[in-house]
Amino acid sequence: MTSTPREYTAPAMALRTAAILFIFVIAFTALLSAVYQWTRPAIEASALAEKMKLLNEVLPASDYDNALLTDTLSLPPTAELGLTEASTLYRARKGGQPAALIFEAVAPDGYAGRIRLLIAIRADGSVAGVRVTQHKETPGLGDYIEPKKDKNKANPWITQFNGLALATTPAKEWRVRKDGGRIEYHAGATVTPRAVARAVHQAVLWADIRRDQLFAEGSAQ
Repeated sequence: MTSTPREYTAPAMALRTAAILFIFVIAFTALLSAVYQWTRPAIEASALAEKMKLLNEVLPASDYDNALLTDTLSLPPTAELGLTEASTLYRARKGGQPAALIFEAVAPDGYAGRIRLLIAIRADGSVAGVRVTQHKETPGLGDYIEPKKDKNKANPWITQFNGLALATTPAKEWRVRKDGGRIEYHAGATVTPRAVARAVHQAVLWADIRRDQLFAEGSAQ
């Protein structure tokens, strides 16, 4: 006696297919979750390392001894810094004393749009360092504001701000030379450096009148 293959009706076939797909989705989701949980520590560690690398570009690690990533303040959208969204401010200390503030700012008027910056300002009011973290400036023309794209590797354009302070640098000097200031620029590309110089100066002014408050707020130091 021979058996005949079982035949499924259309509704039964659809139900069977749906059940197989459901089991597959559950198994695949569980696998993805397991992989994520397994790789999550490495991903988070890599992200923290990249963040610390960037912070140490604007403020040398030797200039502070506190846990920079935990000594922070959450800033609301801040018009003076060109920020339309919340951001994080990092407070560097050494021996328990204020060393520097590190925070973001945006130059809204770059040649091709917004130029995002990371700025470190020492407790004495001087600029420790500035880095461009995001921009859309014209390649080969205005992108020299980013050190890795600046042909001058010995003294990248952005390092001109290092050491500048309100106490020693008159307001008119926080401009490109074309506008009567001290900031050098590349011929044919004045809009970009002008925007960065203006944003850095504004950030220094903003921090200057809030420095003590920013170091003290929410801190046990």
